[in-house]
Amino acid sequence: MRIITLNVNGIRAGARKGFFDWLPQQNADVVCLQEIKGQTHQLTDPLYWPEGLSCYYLDAEKPGYSGVALYAVREPDEVIQGLGWPDMDREARYLEARFGKLSVVSLYLPSGSSSEERQAVKFDFLERFLPVMAELMQSGRDYVLCGDWNIAHKPIDLKNWRSNQKNSGFLPEERAWLDKVFDEQRWVDAFRVVNPESDQYTWWSNRGQAWAKNVGWRIDYQIVTPSLRDCIRSAAIYKDELFSDHAPLTIDYDYPFPA
Repeated sequence: MRIITLNVNGIRAGARKGFFDWLPQQNADVVCLQEIKGQTHQLTDPLYWPEGLSCYYLDAEKPGYSGVALYAVREPDEVIQGLGWPDMDREARYLEARFGKLSVVSLYLPSGSSSEERQAVKFDFLERFLPVMAELMQSGRDYVLCGDWNIAHKPIDLKNWRSNQKNSGFLPEERAWLDKVFDEQRWVDAFRVVNPESDQYTWWSNRGQAWAKNVGWRIDYQIVTPSLRDCIRSAAIYKDELFSDHAPLTIDYDYPFPA
């Protein structure tokens, strides 16, 4: 089973940069996209409905903002849109597709970098989402939570960690929250199971030459239930082309995609 996640930073911008030319060659079973920005009614071009894939979009109420999408090689048994939180569901941050015992989620956590107000929103989301993750863990289902989590977990996960300790995305409180996710709830950072190396980033600032110099952050994850740990075979961050300020994260699992 192959799963890809990418924050496209605008699906129409990603299309112009060649994302939909690249995608058919990847043979993915599920593709999770975040920050699509477009409304579904604007995505009438067949390009946005790749042949052979079942496509689902969840729009934010605010045009040109947030939003998630999910493509799959077969129609899901069930699709769950949103978390049941009116404030966050207006921002379209959670889309879950169920295939047999497997659930794959396209998830976009809030960023707090724009203002103190948005950082407060982010902290509130984290506080409310932790019990949700506990419920998912206890459900007995196999979960893959894909997306832009807007948090780098450890110093190895960003280039300039010393100078970013007071910045959103690497705040002690955010990192401690991920400690709870991994250490207390026992979720698994799938990428780190197979790649312990440094300089492995999925996002780069548009300032300076961050991408060219690989001065980045690893803030895009596939976080899975322990039941999938031994199934993780390989992980790749695709950097040959730039579809967004994020890079696609592809993970292969020795897990039969439910027919």
